[in-house]
Amino acid sequence: MMAKCSLAPSIEPPFQTFSGLQHLAETRRFKAWFLDQFGVLHDGKQPYPGAISTLEKLATTGAKMVIISNSSRRASMTIERMKSLGFDPSLFVGAITSGELTHQYLQRRDDAWFAALGRSCIHMTWSDRGAISLEGLGLQVVENVEEADFVLAHGTEALGLPSGSVRPMNLEGLEKILEHCATKKIPMVVANPDFVTVEARALSIMPGTLAAKYEKLGGEVKWMGKPDKIIYESAMAMVGVDASDSIAVGDSLHHDIKGANAAGIQSAFITGGIHVTELGLHSFGQVADLPSVQALASKYDAYPTYVFPAFTW
Repeated sequence: MMAKCSLAPSIEPPFQTFSGLQHLAETRRFKAWFLDQFGVLHDGKQPYPGAISTLEKLATTGAKMVIISNSSRRASMTIERMKSLGFDPSLFVGAITSGELTHQYLQRRDDAWFAALGRSCIHMTWSDRGAISLEGLGLQVVENVEEADFVLAHGTEALGLPSGSVRPMNLEGLEKILEHCATKKIPMVVANPDFVTVEARALSIMPGTLAAKYEKLGGEVKWMGKPDKIIYESAMAMVGVDASDSIAVGDSLHHDIKGANAAGIQSAFITGGIHVTELGLHSFGQVADLPSVQALASKYDAYPTYVFPAFTW
């Protein structure tokens, strides 16, 4: 059932709220649905209640679905992960991740900015989550900042070593290295622009936090995913649609919704993701206070077209 929110009796909100996707999906208004994964479809450990059946019902409307994710991993690994969590990969046209875009741009170097990058990098990566392979990119990982041409940020748990192994390191240790990099004025490529992500109902620090720190230090950062419109344009090209036929669904106002705004496409904000604390939500499917949603949207300067408590039918 659709509800309208208002901050005052005479003020109409910039978004519409629904309890589930059915009404919007059955209008067949959008040919392409670009879906975030963490905080929308699953929490990193298991699917959210109703997410799998909602995807199946959405598919029956003829919607073409693409996963767009600020994941450091390649797209093929994202599809495999979704399969392991119980999702049917055949429901998706494909996946586009910030990690995939980073790999392609570093490999092709047909973009002027990437063409100007050197080959030696400081590599910030994962340890517990599994390190990211740089195979096929022709890069030389170095430990000495003086030898580095740029910083490549895939993760927040470790420093990549020339041998291919990693040295576990906390966030403070990585930030100290960034301070040195900033004095040398070398650029950073961030393969996962998220600041945090939902993981088993908790929030984990993501590489976007390092990138934001680097910008504050005066460093130049190339953001390779949401909120940059690059990932949305890639998704539209994959499906063969334009902005007017597309909708993005996500739980992050700064990344998903702001990115959709930048790409000129409509968006659906899932309130039960990373903003639950800010919205005062305590249980799955709980409906957010509408003035609070409006205030939060204003805070992040990101404005959804629709608002849902969860990705349910």
